Amino acid sequence: MKAWICEAFGEAPMLIDCEEPIAQAHQIIIDIAACGVNFADTLILEGKYQKRPTGPFAPGFEIAGTVSAIGTNVQGFTIGDRVMALPDWGGYAGRISVDASLVTGLPENVEFNVAAAFQIAYGTSWFGLKYRANLLPGEVVLVHGAAGGVGLTAVECAKLLGATVIATAGGADKCAIAKAHGADHVIDYKSESIRARVKEICARIGRIGVDLVYDPVGGDVFDQSLRCVASGGRILLIGFASGSVPQIPANILLVKNVAALGFYFGAYLEQNPDIAKAGMAELLELLSSGEISPLVSATYPLINAMEALAAIRNRTATGKLVIRCRE
Repeated sequence: MKAWICEAFGEAPMLIDCEEPIAQAHQIIIDIAACGVNFADTLILEGKYQKRPTGPFAPGFEIAGTVSAIGTNVQGFTIGDRVMALPDWGGYAGRISVDASLVTGLPENVEFNVAAAFQIAYGTSWFGLKYRANLLPGEVVLVHGAAGGVGLTAVECAKLLGATVIATAGGADKCAIAKAHGADHVIDYKSESIRARVKEICARIGRIGVDLVYDPVGGDVFDQSLRCVASGGRILLIGFASGSVPQIPANILLVKNVAALGFYFGAYLEQNPDIAKAGMAELLELLSSGEISPLVSATYPLINAMEALAAIRNRTATGKLVIRCRE
């Protein structure tokens, strides 16, 4: 079996032959058809992610494929089932062993590439907006990185939840993608001031600021957001793609009665299993019915997985990138 193995944090993964995984108790072996690519893949390789493997590992958090073996004490799955899963790592490979609790059956009308591009991005946005930030119909949401893998799903999910969306992206092409996926207003942060444009847009629609900020970027983007969120509003912290973790001035939170909410999707699922089950069922229904549709902008064979990672690092990718782990 081929897999991209990282021997130590900070070292580049190498595509090598590995031993086949064996299904232990409570585990399922999945022949991986596709693996989604995420910014977090770059972080775990550098040892900067929330969870860290203790030995050599393959990156890859979201997969789709076919059940090829089932361990003892596993119920509800049979060999040949089409499934998707959220392992802690190991997706850049031809096969993986996964705890059965992390595996979900896949509707027949959902392609493997789509399923691999769906779980983390849409899960982060749907659970973050609906369950963590309690987004309500009629509220105004500012979505940053709106043409990226996570930001684009936030635009779609916010619209499904009845919000007005102001989206920021870098460049006219990326702004057009956000607009095409439902954004009501777009801001090109490369040529416009986020703070000034948000205030202008809000004034035009009769608001004094946005009700909710969805921020996967951090850094200066967060600083500008803090100054254009309405009093009593919320800022949902998804990640720090800029590489800069903001130091929040608590006096502004106090004076404006603003809440800063952290949201780490993986931990949220573990801490809220009942919400996790209900929310994933909602998302699968939206996916199966076509109400949400992941933008898979490019696919790569397993041998070229590092090219996909480079596109994520360089921020040249739009939508989601997917690795085809077996042809």
